[in-house]
This record gives sequence, structure tokens and C-alpha cells, in this order.
Amino acid sequence: MFKRRIVNELKEWKNASGRKPLVLRGARQVGKTTVVEQFASEFNQYIHLNLERASDKNFFVHYHSAGEIVQAVFFHYNKKMENLHDTLLFIDEIQQSPEAVAMLRYFYEDFPDLHVVAAGSLLETLLGKSISFPVGRVEYRAVRPVSFAEFLAAMGEDRALEAYNKTPLPDFAYEKLLQFFHTYTLIGGMPEIVANYVEKRDLIALQNVYESLLIPYFDDTEKYAKNTGQIQLLRHAIRTIFYEAGRRIKFQGFGASSYSSKEMSEVLRILEKAMLIHLVFPTTQIEPPFLPDIKKSPRLQVLDTGMLNFFSGLQKELFGTKDLNDLYQGKITEHIVGQELLASNDSFLNALHFWVRDKKQSEAEIDFMFPYNGTMIPVEVKSGTCGKLRSLLQYIDTSKANFAVRFYAGKIQLEEHQTNKGNRFKLLNLPYFLSGRLKAYLDNYTLK
Repeated sequence: MFKRRIVNELKEWKNASGRKPLVLRGARQVGKTTVVEQFASEFNQYIHLNLERASDKNFFVHYHSAGEIVQAVFFHYNKKMENLHDTLLFIDEIQQSPEAVAMLRYFYEDFPDLHVVAAGSLLETLLGKSISFPVGRVEYRAVRPVSFAEFLAAMGEDRALEAYNKTPLPDFAYEKLLQFFHTYTLIGGMPEIVANYVEKRDLIALQNVYESLLIPYFDDTEKYAKNTGQIQLLRHAIRTIFYEAGRRIKFQGFGASSYSSKEMSEVLRILEKAMLIHLVFPTTQIEPPFLPDIKKSPRLQVLDTGMLNFFSGLQKELFGTKDLNDLYQGKITEHIVGQELLASNDSFLNALHFWVRDKKQSEAEIDFMFPYNGTMIPVEVKSGTCGKLRSLLQYIDTSKANFAVRFYAGKIQLEEHQTNKGNRFKLLNLPYFLSGRLKAYLDNYTLK
């Protein structure tokens, strides 16, 4: 079963006091509807409204109070009002109806016993428009591509998943998990891709599926764009992002184009609202709050590493590799680690961070800064010895941090090191397939 963790979180939401309508936010085709359908088995009654269907959308057009809508929906779908407390109402593609979005607050106020979940891939595009979004009357959860742990579950590898969830990882599990992680990195975490691979175990058969995943984003450009000219900009950006992913980018001339910085900045932020990409801006600070510096070039993270590999033509290079850091200057490993760090937290407040040194002619850069107990843990994704982690050593000397993490193609090791300036620190080396469990390992090792 995909998305075990978020389904479990939905079960906790179901039983929580003061529960509010829940909005699932995520890109197209990351499994929002599948999650709700799995969750629906917890209820005696389940009503699925898809607002792309005129008949379902009309409930919010023809009726103007929560009471009228609930009665009409229950009547139409032949459900019992007396079972309100054991009913899940799922409003899918809610972005199609501003009236439905506004109505969420009245479900919360007038029907607190009814379990209401809404989802929509374009919800972020509603923000900033003349739509009454029910701030304070709804809860949110992020739905992201399938994580490595969920991939193991989908593959039926229960013993491997059990070992993965142990802290520390049993030594005997390393090789098998590394092999599975290479497969996961190759194909990515889009649910349709994973389901197809689990069924057929055929990488060649995935080609048409990858292509079908991208088509809806091109089809949606008219919904995103504010004018005809911007449609072409968006299509250029969608075609280009997979070639530029994993790198720091410049808006000016993005993708070898003649487009201006303002034009590309605007369309890339539209794709970020559609959750197809993340623009990860660096911080130069060494003490909290670690604010991103939006004047500096961001690093581009796309929705899914498997899509990145396919559309940029990197899949063949990944076959048979022993160390992912040997490919694409290590950017594939860095990208999948970023994807796992995002997947490890379902909150949209959880963003990726990286650090750069705030000095001219300085190339020092830390791959990730991981928030932990009110501070940031420097995280590098590298091969080689500690002596080669020059940026990390510079950060330690600048910040006086005493703990750091490296993800690499090796086993778990906790080492003590000293910089050339005499600053001592502990370096936790973790195999990169444990990036989704970073917090658990910090809990275990930072106290030692």
C-alpha cells in the first residue's frame, strides 16, 4: 500500500478533538486521491465529489449554505444523515470551485462531526486571487512522491523495510538496501511509475508512463498563464527544468533562451506554486533565524528524481553504478537526498535549505542545512574523506558548529575530526539511502 505514513496521519486526524476540514496539497499525480480512497475504508459512508464533473460542482453553485449542500449531497448519493459522524466527504479538484473553497469554513463551523477532506493540484494558483480562502478554519497536509520507505513497502520487501526503520541499521542490511535505493533513484517516486514497476519489473515499459506524466503540465499552461505570451514561456520552462535540475540557476536566459530575468522568475514561481519544482534559495547565516537570500541564485529541485533522469536522458548512465556520486557531478544523489528530506515531513513549512559563504570569490557551499532542535545541522552529500569536504570545514570554522552529517555510498560511522584551525566536531557518515531517516539518526547520535 502506497503512502502508509500519511494514511496513518489521516487516521490520527480523524480521531483528533477540534478537527478541521483537511486540505491535501500536492502536484498532479502524486497520489492524493489514492491516499483518500485508502483512508475511506475507516468509514461506514464515503462520498467522493469530483468538481471537474459539472454535476458535483453544481452543488456549490446552486446552494449557498453548508446545510443545503450537505442535505443535497447526502440525498443525491443516497447516504444517511444520521451517520454524519461516520462519513467521509472527499471534495476532489476543489480548485475548480471558489465557492467550494470558501464553504470549507462553514463545514467546520456547522458540521463539526462530518469528516471533510479536500484536494487539488492547483490550489496554490488560487492564492492572490479574489477567493475567500478559509484561513484558520482548515488544516493542511503535503502529499509528495513515494518515499524510499514507501517504495520498499510497495515492492513487498517487508524485512528490508523493517531493517530500514531500525536505528542504527543492521550491518547485514546495507548491501540490499543500497541496491534497492539505486533502483528507486533510477525510477523515482511517482505512484503510477512505482505501481507499473512493481507489477512488471520492466524499466523499458515505463517510457510511455513517464511521458504521460508530463502531458498534463503542458495542458495546464493555459490555466496557469495570465496571457498568451506566458503560455510559451511556461512550456519552455517545463521542457527545460529537467535539464537544469540539481544546479543553481539564473533566471536571465534560463534554458539558453532570450527571456528576461523578470519573465522567467515569474513563470518558474508559477511552476513552484503548481509544485512541479522547488526554488531552493541559499542562506549565508550561521545563527538562527536562517533566512533565505532571494538575491542569490537558487538551486532547482524538480518534483521527482525519476522524472529528472528520464527527461534529461540520464537513466542509462545509472545502470550498474556502485556510487551515485560518480554521475552528473554528484547532482543525482544530491537531488534524491533533497527529495527524501522533503518526503520525511508532510508539512509545507518544511523547506530545503543550503548554505553559501558570504564572501566575494568564495565557492564554499553546504549541500543542505537541516533544521534540528532550533539550529541547523550542516549536511553534505559526498564521497571521499573528510579532508575533501572543504566547504564543510570552512563552515565549521565560521560557525563553530560541533556536529555535521555526510551522506555517501558507505556504512554508518561516527567520527571525530578537527579543522586546520583547531575546531573539533563530530561527523556522522550515513549511507545516502538513510536520508529520509535523518532526524531519527540525529536523535540517536547527537546525544552521544
